[in-house]
Amino acid sequence: MVGRGFASIFWGMVADRIGRKPVIVFSLFTVIVFNTLFGLSVKYWMAITTRLLLGALNGFLAPIKAYSIEVCRDDEQALGISIVNTAWGLGLIIGPAIGGYLAQPAKQYPHIFHDKSTFGRLPYLLPCLCISIFATFALISCIWLPETLHKHNKFEMRAETAEAGTTQESTESPKKSLWKNWPLMSSIITYCVFSLHDTAYSEIFSLWTVSGRKYGGLSFSSKDVGQVLTVAGVSLLVYQIFVYRWLNNTLGPVNSTRIASE
Repeated sequence: MVGRGFASIFWGMVADRIGRKPVIVFSLFTVIVFNTLFGLSVKYWMAITTRLLLGALNGFLAPIKAYSIEVCRDDEQALGISIVNTAWGLGLIIGPAIGGYLAQPAKQYPHIFHDKSTFGRLPYLLPCLCISIFATFALISCIWLPETLHKHNKFEMRAETAEAGTTQESTESPKKSLWKNWPLMSSIITYCVFSLHDTAYSEIFSLWTVSGRKYGGLSFSSKDVGQVLTVAGVSLLVYQIFVYRWLNNTLGPVNSTRIASE
């Protein structure tokens, strides 16, 4: 999260400069490489380093949301965002299940994996390899993704033609006023608070469930935590498919956000 927090703005600028598709492709490639290296980690500093690099080099989140809106008509943008969040829900179902059932395979399935085998010595390599395989298929599917940056370039060319008679100061004013746009900044602050809450909940919940009962935890195994997070992912998936689009079209994005924050 630290690496992603520092690099997100940079990757957004890169996506606006060279296109969404190259950033998406590069981000998927980094997932394949550094996720596999994380599974191969045998020291704490190795795990921290690979996770930091994965977050810093993975600029996937913002471009994919922008991409989902750009490929949709104006009246279908809520559907585009809903599909992205549905994919996130699918990830919350599949990811914890893979981690819960495949982590520490020598301990969970001693009749298949020996303690001195590769997966016995590297207990988290198997789930990491499975995620990397999923990312490889996603990377291959990017071949058929069309680039959407040209839509913005056409709009900018028309805007420059219409404003050919204006002064240099007036052309620079929109860039300067971006940070003074209160509706934009308020939405960014709201999303920041929500992301902080979501990240804190996800991390604290996992630590709480695996902690011993004498520390106030639940003493869950990795498989138990994976099952609980999978159930949470199913509920998110159902909401995004059947509720969010209707709620957004009925109440609007502002009112639906207010309801969600209460």
